[in-house]
Amino acid sequence: QVQLVQSGGGLVQAGGSLTLSCTASGRSSSNYAMAWFRQYPGKGPDFVATTTWDGKITFYADSVRGRFAVSRDNAKNSVSLQMNSLKPEDTAVYFCALDLHSRGINSPATLMEQYDIWGLGTQVTVSS
Repeated sequence: QVQLVQSGGGLVQAGGSLTLSCTASGRSSSNYAMAWFRQYPGKGPDFVATTTWDGKITFYADSVRGRFAVSRDNAKNSVSLQMNSLKPEDTAVYFCALDLHSRGINSPATLMEQYDIWGLGTQVTVSS
């Protein structure tokens, strides 16, 4: 059974940068779309960014486009989220996710319902 292990996150000042990483274990993630979501207290997860199985197509939420970059290394079964120019409103718990039904699909998946496997989440806090 595939599991997603997250690393990175923490506390940073506004304008700073952080990198989140997510590694799949138990099964290769190289054939599947992977994404990042974030969750604010008391709310459901919001889409942040996604990449298709081959990394050739990426898609971002309007709120992070131009500041965040998602990338993957299929040789390492990993996906990363580089977050630049961070704002206090980026403060949230960030989750990586994998879509087991996306094998060979070359279109971005942005709905949380499309993702089957989730990491445990990591806190990102941006101070003003």
